[in-house]
Amino acid sequence: MAKALLGYVGGSDPRLLAEMRRLQQRVQDLESELVRIQEENDALTAAASHHDRFMESIDAHQAEPALT
Repeated sequence: MAKALLGYVGGSDPRLLAEMRRLQQRVQDLESELVRIQEENDALTAAASHHDRFMESIDAHQAEPALT
Protein backbone atom coordinates (compact mmCIF):
# COMPACT_ATOMS: atom_id res chain seq x y z
CA MET A 1 0.00 0.00 0.00
CA ALA A 2 2.76 2.46 0.96
CA LYS A 3 4.58 1.74 -2.30
CA ALA A 4 1.39 2.38 -4.23
CA LEU A 5 0.86 5.71 -2.47
CA LEU A 6 4.47 6.71 -2.95
CA GLY A 7 4.19 5.93 -6.64
CA TYR A 8 0.93 7.87 -6.82
CA VAL A 9 2.42 11.10 -5.42
CA GLY A 10 5.50 10.97 -7.57
CA GLY A 11 7.79 8.56 -5.82
CA SER A 12 11.36 8.86 -6.90
CA ASP A 13 10.80 10.23 -10.41
CA PRO A 14 13.70 12.69 -10.74
CA ARG A 15 11.70 15.07 -12.92
CA LEU A 16 8.93 15.37 -10.35
CA LEU A 17 11.41 15.75 -7.51
CA ALA A 18 13.24 18.48 -9.43
CA GLU A 19 9.96 20.25 -10.16
CA MET A 20 8.94 20.00 -6.50
CA ARG A 21 12.29 21.49 -5.41
CA ARG A 22 11.93 24.27 -7.97
CA LEU A 23 8.41 25.07 -6.77
CA GLN A 24 9.48 25.02 -3.12
CA GLN A 25 12.28 27.47 -3.94
CA ARG A 26 9.83 29.67 -5.82
CA VAL A 27 7.50 29.72 -2.80
CA GLN A 28 10.43 30.70 -0.54
CA ASP A 29 11.43 33.45 -2.98
CA LEU A 30 7.88 34.80 -3.08
CA GLU A 31 7.58 34.71 0.71
CA SER A 32 10.84 36.68 1.01
CA GLU A 33 9.61 39.20 -1.55
CA LEU A 34 6.35 39.57 0.37
CA VAL A 35 8.21 40.31 3.62
CA ARG A 36 10.40 42.87 1.83
CA ILE A 37 7.40 44.60 0.26
CA GLN A 38 5.50 44.63 3.57
CA GLU A 39 8.50 46.25 5.30
CA GLU A 40 8.78 48.82 2.50
CA ASN A 41 5.06 49.52 2.74
CA ASP A 42 5.30 49.98 6.52
CA ALA A 43 8.16 52.45 6.07
CA LEU A 44 6.25 54.41 3.43
CA THR A 45 3.12 54.47 5.60
CA ALA A 46 5.13 55.80 8.55
CA ALA A 47 6.74 58.48 6.36
CA ALA A 48 3.36 59.53 4.96
CA SER A 49 1.91 59.72 8.47
CA HIS A 50 4.84 61.89 9.59
CA HIS A 51 4.35 64.13 6.55
CA ASP A 52 0.60 64.45 7.24
CA ARG A 53 1.24 65.43 10.88
CA PHE A 54 3.79 67.99 9.74
CA MET A 55 1.38 69.49 7.21
CA GLU A 56 -1.39 69.65 9.81
CA SER A 57 0.92 71.54 12.18
CA ILE A 58 1.24 74.38 9.69
CA ASP A 59 -1.44 76.98 10.24
CA ALA A 60 -2.05 78.48 6.81
CA HIS A 61 -4.16 81.32 8.26
CA GLN A 62 -1.24 82.52 10.41
CA ALA A 63 1.41 82.10 7.73
CA GLU A 64 2.97 85.22 6.27
CA PRO A 65 2.47 85.86 2.58
CA ALA A 66 5.31 84.95 0.26
CA LEU A 67 7.54 87.75 -0.93
CA THR A 68 7.17 88.59 -4.56
